[in-house]
Amino acid sequence: MVIRPAVPADLPALRPVFEAAKGIMRADGNLDQWSAPGFPPEELLLRDIARGGGYVILNDGPSVILNDGSSVILSEAKESVVAYFALLPSPEPTYSYIDGAWLTDAPYGVIHRMASYPDVHGIFSAVIDYASSRYAHLRIDTHRDNRIMQHLIGKHGFTCCGIIRLADGTERLAYER
Repeated sequence: MVIRPAVPADLPALRPVFEAAKGIMRADGNLDQWSAPGFPPEELLLRDIARGGGYVILNDGPSVILNDGSSVILSEAKESVVAYFALLPSPEPTYSYIDGAWLTDAPYGVIHRMASYPDVHGIFSAVIDYASSRYAHLRIDTHRDNRIMQHLIGKHGFTCCGIIRLADGTERLAYER
């Protein structure tokens, strides 16, 4: 996998990635997260990119390894976008109040909007490795119904610190490592 900063020209390739991620969530019973049509809006992704915090993950070449060990050709001519994430510097406004307690008050990196195709594996580990190489402390949050993300977050050594609220008042489980 190759991680590189996202550019505005990547936007057409990102919508199918987010729709695939929503499909994973819906199949696992997470019906509410990212439920607004067109979420995340292009304006939000362009803001990530402008801040230098939007990233794409590309396959290693023309193929991607699937669950069964086989590979599928994505493109004969170039690498293809298989995932997106935002890695932004602190402070994160929605993290200013937590019903609980953060592990530290030190500067941190925030991981948001992680999405990938369901048959591409190792994305979460790649993102955490990348983010850890840039920040000593990381924070991430997820929807209470996102059991897949909660499992991955715990598997990678994060501690659940409490509940934060988004700008619209919805709750998220908040983690730090």
